[in-house]
Amino acid sequence: MFSGGKSFVSSPPAFSNDAKRLLVCTGNTVSIFSTSTGLQTSELEGHGAQVTSVIVVPALTPASKVLCYCWTASLDGKINYWDFAAPEMMRTIDIRFPIHSMVIPSLLSQTTESNQKLPDLFAYVYTEDVKKKDQEPNSLCGQIRKCNLTKSRLVGGVTLAETQRPGSITISPSGKYIGMYEKCKLRVWEIPAKDSENVGYKKIRLHHTKSFTALAFHPTENVVAAGDVTGRILVWRGVGNGTFVYDGKLINGGLNKNAEDRPGVRDEDDADSCTTWHWHSAQVNILFFSSDGAYLYSGGREGVLVVWQLDTGNKKFLPRIGSPLLYFINSPDPSLCSISCADNQIQLLRMPSMEILRSILGIKLPTSNMEMYEGFGSNIVFNHTAGSIAVPTENYRVQFYSLFDDREISEVQICERNHQPGDEITVKVNLVALSPDGSTMSTVETRLSEEGIGSLVSLKFWACDSQSKQFSLSTVIYEPHREAGISSIAFRPTRHMAVSCSYGGDFKVWVHRHEIPLKDQTHQNTGWTCHAVGSYKKKPMIAAAFSSDGSVLAVAAENVITLWDPDRNTLLTVIGDSLEPITTLSFVGKSEYLVSASRGTNPQLTLWSMSKLCTTWSYRLDAEGGYAEKYDSLTDCYFDMLLSIACSMDDSTFAVLALFRLSRPTVSAEATSQGADGVILLFNPETPVPLSTWFVSKAQGGGLSFVKSSPQLEDEVARTKAANEVLAYVNGAHEYVLLNPNGEQATGLSISRQQNFSSLEKTDKFGYASIYGELAELSMKKYETPFPSVVASERSWKTIFSGPSHSLPPLPKLCSEFLESLLERRSAIVE
Repeated sequence: MFSGGKSFVSSPPAFSNDAKRLLVCTGNTVSIFSTSTGLQTSELEGHGAQVTSVIVVPALTPASKVLCYCWTASLDGKINYWDFAAPEMMRTIDIRFPIHSMVIPSLLSQTTESNQKLPDLFAYVYTEDVKKKDQEPNSLCGQIRKCNLTKSRLVGGVTLAETQRPGSITISPSGKYIGMYEKCKLRVWEIPAKDSENVGYKKIRLHHTKSFTALAFHPTENVVAAGDVTGRILVWRGVGNGTFVYDGKLINGGLNKNAEDRPGVRDEDDADSCTTWHWHSAQVNILFFSSDGAYLYSGGREGVLVVWQLDTGNKKFLPRIGSPLLYFINSPDPSLCSISCADNQIQLLRMPSMEILRSILGIKLPTSNMEMYEGFGSNIVFNHTAGSIAVPTENYRVQFYSLFDDREISEVQICERNHQPGDEITVKVNLVALSPDGSTMSTVETRLSEEGIGSLVSLKFWACDSQSKQFSLSTVIYEPHREAGISSIAFRPTRHMAVSCSYGGDFKVWVHRHEIPLKDQTHQNTGWTCHAVGSYKKKPMIAAAFSSDGSVLAVAAENVITLWDPDRNTLLTVIGDSLEPITTLSFVGKSEYLVSASRGTNPQLTLWSMSKLCTTWSYRLDAEGGYAEKYDSLTDCYFDMLLSIACSMDDSTFAVLALFRLSRPTVSAEATSQGADGVILLFNPETPVPLSTWFVSKAQGGGLSFVKSSPQLEDEVARTKAANEVLAYVNGAHEYVLLNPNGEQATGLSISRQQNFSSLEKTDKFGYASIYGELAELSMKKYETPFPSVVASERSWKTIFSGPSHSLPPLPKLCSEFLESLLERRSAIVE
């Protein structure tokens, strides 16, 4: 099945030897992006679990920069060797332990002598003993082990370290040292120049009073830098002089333990001095030395890249990156590097000016700051027509992302505010809603009160430009429901009309007045205004939905459903009487059915017939042991709650996303093997028996919707009738999958990924073409003319503006030739 929305920042990326490609770990695959365009060019598929490490085989000579081989490691316990230019997997090594990190020192310390026999290649992997973890939860399940890549096996009896949980391994640029941190302690090992299976290791430890969060090695000197949870950076100089450099021999009769001669060094740590720098307000995530070792880069939660001069401690900054920083990677090209950010984007920088060249963008990841009101649903909004989603982001923006192209479309800034992680949250974007055609967006933001004063709710309407597809602010309405919060927003399919529901006991109908021609005046736009107000016994209005033709408006008034005429704002009838408040309403396509769901200690899923104004069928979720749950023998699982409901626009079907618990012994083996915690059920209104079932993971916080199909999609199974709509599921981590609702059980969809891949190189335009575009090709046919000079003039104007400005001819010559080429010459007949 086609999936997308993977995280680009789960692990550090890697540059190719020519710095033209960036290899990024994306879920179970490695995506390859062009550094000149920022677009994906190919993909490495072959792992069965998340890829945690990618290591490019370096070029030993300048002529081998085109070398395109890499090693990857994954939580599936496999190490794969790739030719990523093909792309093709050439070799697989299975060590049967999940790999959280991997380094290969021999690749960095190889010699270029061709007459030597290549020794065995060794990798050091940070693995996890899953069986030991299950049997003894507090045991040392994290292990740094040695793997012989040449012989495809782990080296027996070699375990460098054991920890409670697996972490990451850091390697020095020369490949001579590897290190790791655990709580307040650093461990550093020296890798022998001639590594073998029976070699011994020298190691040292460095200590601190706070827990470490980052580690970096100097490229040429015995200098180690580490960052801690408080934002401090510690730089040790002369590291390992008593253990590594002098081969364990005593220095001048023994190690100097005088504190005055070793400033900042704790106890018996093997270092000459230790310097502490402090600028960051939170933990340090990034530490990296420049290729010449003169500078140290650091970054963290502030979203600021700091460059420290190692000798003086002076610093400069790259501010306003907009998100916490996770990884900093140098490329073989000294003028290019990358920064991975916590909001799932990778910035490519030009060094040393630290100018952002371009960005590689994925779906923005969910954060704790993006909270909805206590209504039913998730933060994900679907555009049925365009096949895209709108995701509220941490920096008060809404990101539009294409599900079929798996790339960002645009971003809208809801309210102006820079990334300031140290400040308290003062504004929340609570709701985002889109009209069925995607032409209008509505947002609700709340400015939180300070000491009980200053709370403000704003309802905004945004209009989408038909050509640029960019949203612009149309109308701002302050306190639309007095001091009450807005629970939901629904758009009418056939008119520019929207309904906002309030916990204060009313709903309001908003209409958009189009541009009105006035006599002897220009057109003016009056925006959105309130058309009507409705309420029912002062009960909280929680959810609303329009019928497919827009003739009926259904509004949930606590535990009943009220039906209204939206044009006259008259109450038609009242149906339903659930035990819990109804939190979502949706009409099933063009049918006569309305589906509702309630949440609480007695949740319920109900299908209503609009022609009979009664219940067709319902699922009652009974309370047991403090949890609301429903056992369904069809799927052999227990439901905790309903998370989302999606109704087809063209067909009379609807789907339900439900959360269940895996602790029950009756849960199917299929769901357990997939690590599923949720299930998608596809229903026909005529029967309560599901048509199809899909087990999904990370269901909490997920969303579900039908979207209009794309010609790119292909059916994975036998060619069935092409679906006009596909079912899109986005999980709580903002990863998505497209499902075929017209197929058999668990039918998936695929897409030709090559259609989404771009070429590697970027074609730049220069001179005249960079300003005015390419010129039309002129015919090469020569015409006989008594004025040969005219032909030369007609040809010369094509290239006179091409090239750099300092190489152009003088202005008088340019003007005369250009004007002459525009004149039409006529031949005179002389009798």
